[in-house]
Amino acid sequence: MSPVASTTSAAAFNQQNTSARVPQKNLGQNDFLKLITVQLANQDPMKPMEDTAFIAQMAQFSALEQSNALVKEFGLLRSSSDISSASSLIGTQVTMKPQSGSPLTGIVTAVDTTGAEPALVINGQSYAYSGLQRVELPVLTTN
Repeated sequence: MSPVASTTSAAAFNQQNTSARVPQKNLGQNDFLKLITVQLANQDPMKPMEDTAFIAQMAQFSALEQSNALVKEFGLLRSSSDISSASSLIGTQVTMKPQSGSPLTGIVTAVDTTGAEPALVINGQSYAYSGLQRVELPVLTTN
């Protein structure tokens, strides 16, 4: 095979591999294990990877996995806390600042949890919990 043909076929091979490859933003546990396997398979037998380097890589990956799990758990905790706080407002008078328009005051009759964050239901309308400006006891009327 001539050097030109060899270079051309290598370029075509590289082009096929790169066009089919889809880059990922996050590496998971399987990706890490594949990387370690390739590292071990391609290491120089005369200079094998030291145990300490391998253990350090495993520890770093383990810490990253635990950190990601912790972030996810904190998100769930915050969501649960927001729902609990919003639920405690049922029956109270609140002032809400909607995303558009002027502030609205009314009694919270329910909490809607179908969206990304809880929403307070006032006069049949849902308002984002993040728009809460003021909480007060409802004004009691006597007959």
